[in-house]
Amino acid sequence: MKSVKLLLVVVSITLLASCSKDDGKIDFTFLQVNDVYEIAPIQGGKFGGMARVQTVHEELLKENPNTMLVMAGDFLNPSLLGTVKYNGERIRGMQMIETMNAMNFGLVAIGNHEFDLGAKDLQKRLNESNFPWISANVFYKQGDTVSQFYKEVEGKKKYIHKTFIKEFTDADGTSIKVGFISVCVPSNPKMYVSYTDMHKEAKASYESLKDKTDVIFGLTHVKVSDDKKIVEALPNIPLIMGGHEHNNMLVPVGNSAIAKADANAKTAYIHRISFDKESKKATVVSELKEINETVSIDTRVGEVVAKWQQILNTKIKDIISNPDEVIYTTKVPLDGKDKPIRSIQTNLGDVVTKSMSFAFNDKVDCALVNGGSIRIDDELAGEISAVDIFRVLPYGGAVLKVKIKGSLLQEVLDYGVKAAGTGAYLQRFNAEKKNDTWFIAGKKINHQKTYTVAFSDYLLKGFDIPFLSPKNKGVLNVYQPKSSEMAYDIRKAVILYLKN
Repeated sequence: MKSVKLLLVVVSITLLASCSKDDGKIDFTFLQVNDVYEIAPIQGGKFGGMARVQTVHEELLKENPNTMLVMAGDFLNPSLLGTVKYNGERIRGMQMIETMNAMNFGLVAIGNHEFDLGAKDLQKRLNESNFPWISANVFYKQGDTVSQFYKEVEGKKKYIHKTFIKEFTDADGTSIKVGFISVCVPSNPKMYVSYTDMHKEAKASYESLKDKTDVIFGLTHVKVSDDKKIVEALPNIPLIMGGHEHNNMLVPVGNSAIAKADANAKTAYIHRISFDKESKKATVVSELKEINETVSIDTRVGEVVAKWQQILNTKIKDIISNPDEVIYTTKVPLDGKDKPIRSIQTNLGDVVTKSMSFAFNDKVDCALVNGGSIRIDDELAGEISAVDIFRVLPYGGAVLKVKIKGSLLQEVLDYGVKAAGTGAYLQRFNAEKKNDTWFIAGKKINHQKTYTVAFSDYLLKGFDIPFLSPKNKGVLNVYQPKSSEMAYDIRKAVILYLKN
C-alpha cells in the first residue's frame, strides 16, 4: 500500500514538473504607433485618438500579458495643443507625456520632431515621462561638451541609453531577453543636438546586444531607405518598427520586414511574435489595425485626453465659435508634409495663400507665406474641420497688407526659392517664376512698381528673410488688420475661404 502511495506521489510530482517545464518557445506582442501629434481623434473624430489605442492595448494584454506598447518617434511636436499656454507656459508636448504616461508605454524612440522644442522644454518633457527612451545617435550638446540625453529624477540624472533590453517570461517558465536598437534621422539641426552616423551606431548597438539577448528588434525613426540599409547590414533582425514616413507600410527585406503605421494613430501595427529558443527563430505576424470609430475609448486615458481638449477648445473659441464644424470636403489630399511644404508649391500652400488674398477681397497682387508656418506635417483628406486648420497653422497671426517696391519683392521671391528645404521657403499665390523671370498676377515683375502683397505677419519680423521688415526702405506701408477683420487671424481667413 505504501509503495502505491509513493508511486502516486512520484507521478504527481512528475506531472507538475512537466506542466511547468520550460518548452523553449514563447509568444509576445508589440503594439506600434509612430508620428503621433494629436492625442484626440482627427478628421471629425473618425480616426485616431490615443484613448482608442489604449483600448487596443488593453485587449492585447488580455490576449497575452507579454505585450509591449512602443512609439517609433515624433510625438512632442508639432501639435496645435503644444502652442497653447497653460499655467503661464506653452504646453509644448506636456499633453502627450501625460497621455503616454497613462498608457504605460514600454519604450519610445526619439524622433527628429522632438528637437522642435528648445533644450529646456525637452528636458522638462523627459523629466515628466515615466517610460524609457532610446536612441543611439543623438546627443545633448552644451558648448564643447557632448553627452547622452537624460531624465532628472529626484535630483539624479538617468541617462537615455543607446539600447534597451526587455525580458519576457511565459506561463510555463520560458524566459527570453529581447534587445532593441534605435537611431534617428539627422534632419533637425539644433545648437543643443549632436548627431552621429546612424548606420555605424545601429551596427555598434547590435554588436553590443547580440551576446546579451536572444533576439534583437529595431525601433527607429529614419527614412525607409535607411531602414532597409540597416536590415541588409543586420539580417538577423526580424523586424524594424519605424517612423518618419506618415503612411503605413510593411516592407519585406530578405527574411526581415520594416513596418510603419499611419501618422496620428489612424492605424497601429500589431506584431505577434513566436520565438523558438533552440532554433533562435522569430516568426512575426503583423496586422495593421485601423483606429476608427468602431474602437471604444478607454475611460482612464479618455479622461486625460478630455482634460487637454477642454483647454484647447476654450482657446480656439476665442477665435471661432464652432471648431468641430466640417468646413470643406476634399477628394484630393491637401499636402502639408514638412518636406514638400518647405521645398515645392503644394495644394495646401495654394489654399493658404489664396485665403490670404481672399481676406482682402482679392484686392492684392499676390500672397506669400513661409512654409515653416504650416506645421501639420501631414495631409488633410476627406472632411476638413475648423480644428484641422488650426492644426495646419497653430501659431495663427495676422495677414498683413504690405505696399512693397517691385525690386524688393523680387529679392524676397528669389530668397524664398534659394531657401528650399527650410521654413523660409515661400508658398505663393499669383507669383510664378518662368524662365528665370518672376510674374506677378500673370505680368512680368516691374522693379519700379509698387505692389500690394498679403504677407503672413511672421515674414515681416525678419526671422526667415533677414532683410524683410518695416525698416527696409522698399517696404512702403504695412496695414495691420483690426480684430473685427477676417485678416486678423490667418486661420479665420482659411476657414472662411474654404466655407465659401
